Amino acid sequence: MRNKGFTLIELLVVISIIGILATLLMANVAGVRERARDAQRKSDINQIQKALEMYKNSQATPQYPANLDALAPNYLKTASHDPKYNASCTENCWDYSYTRDATDTLKYTLVACLENASDPQKDSALAGYCSGKPASYTRTEP
Repeated sequence: MRNKGFTLIELLVVISIIGILATLLMANVAGVRERARDAQRKSDINQIQKALEMYKNSQATPQYPANLDALAPNYLKTASHDPKYNASCTENCWDYSYTRDATDTLKYTLVACLENASDPQKDSALAGYCSGKPASYTRTEP
């Protein structure tokens, strides 16, 4: 008479396979969150860029604002911040960087730091601003 059931080896193999699959799934979920935050950053940068264009076109002498605060509330409802932005942060903080050219008020650079280092739209030229973060996403006008 033979006992019905699973052997210890069979159980260990099944548990190992489940553990490997769970590890792969968790790694993939973390990447999805990073990509979602990066998509939000890109969307915010595009919205800020549109608000900057509206601001410039509404001026008697076309020019971009000295800082992004000039956009709210007429051109942006509220100030846009990075998804990881923390107002109480003092070092290595996440937020967008806007710089108007000192000599030409019709030029600016807008930068967001990305989490996904393999993003095809990353810009390594300004990665120094991101201080250790994987890459930057830049919009420059003109």
